[in-house]
Amino acid sequence: MYQTSDFDYNLPAELIAQQPSSPRDHCRLLALNKLTGDFQHHVFYDIVDYLNKGDVLVLNDSKVFPARLLGHKKNSGGAVEIFLHHKIKSDVWECMVGGRVREGMEITFPKCRLSAQIIKNNEDGTWQVKFNQSGAEFMKSVSRIGIVPLPPYIKRTDKISSDKQNYQTVFADDNKAGSAAAPTAGLHFTDRLLKKIKAKGVKIVTVTLHVGLGTFAAVKTENILDHKMHSEWAEINAKAAKVIMRAKQEGGRIIPVGTTSCRTLESADWSKFQREHNQGQIKAQSFWTNIFIYPGIKLKIVDALITNFHLPKSTLLMLVSALAGKENIDEAYRQAIVNHYRFFSYGDAMFIY
Repeated sequence: MYQTSDFDYNLPAELIAQQPSSPRDHCRLLALNKLTGDFQHHVFYDIVDYLNKGDVLVLNDSKVFPARLLGHKKNSGGAVEIFLHHKIKSDVWECMVGGRVREGMEITFPKCRLSAQIIKNNEDGTWQVKFNQSGAEFMKSVSRIGIVPLPPYIKRTDKISSDKQNYQTVFADDNKAGSAAAPTAGLHFTDRLLKKIKAKGVKIVTVTLHVGLGTFAAVKTENILDHKMHSEWAEINAKAAKVIMRAKQEGGRIIPVGTTSCRTLESADWSKFQREHNQGQIKAQSFWTNIFIYPGIKLKIVDALITNFHLPKSTLLMLVSALAGKENIDEAYRQAIVNHYRFFSYGDAMFIY
């Protein structure tokens, strides 16, 4: 079994992308053959040449919302940062909290009537926070005062308004707001590229996984099996399930865009989908997933993957190593560094096939 230190690597700071490519689909693309270990260097819009009629491209349509809220302690005025992670019930959220707080403390926010109370320390780095608003009223306040939660390796002295658009996929669904971070592999697509892919006979479907902070967190235990994944809410709609099952039967490849789409597909109960199909009706599946995919785990549904270059010691790096083989990923990352690829959320892309 691999140890966490086996997934460490040295990355020059100048290779951490601070801005996205413009246009989006003009970033670089490293194509890795998982069977041979061979790789080629391309521009991302060349991805269409690797996709075949009958393949299914699976997009995560979750929308990033401005989940970082800056407030103050009601009594002392001290600064507090509330980072919305996921909703527990209508007015209670699991959050990460910056600043010294305690249970029962009240937080106020400027320029709106929103306030909150710290109600429980979850003892895992998160807190339960109860707000005085819920539903559409709450989301309206969040949209007004919230900040797009860029990863800490993207350095900003000031908020850049373009991040609100850049850190969002072109296919994000307004009705699927709920991600605390972008499904970043999807950032490379443009509407024009998606039309070109579809015209080639590739089926395009969407699933939903609301991305939480745990997805990108470094593994801190030396034994990777001791790592505990945070749960994230996911859904596979009936149309997507039907298209995917048909493609599997007809020999088409299932190609998720990003590790979030990959984890959603690998978490679903496909035997249930099959039973429902045999009964004449497929129903959507929604579920919480904390699936952890690492070398030794065999993927059941996914055949290929479009992804970014991931952080050292991250579960995402372990996931791509499970799909492509660790030696292949190690060599691909070495080549990416030598060839000055741009890494992480705003960086370049990899296609594992």
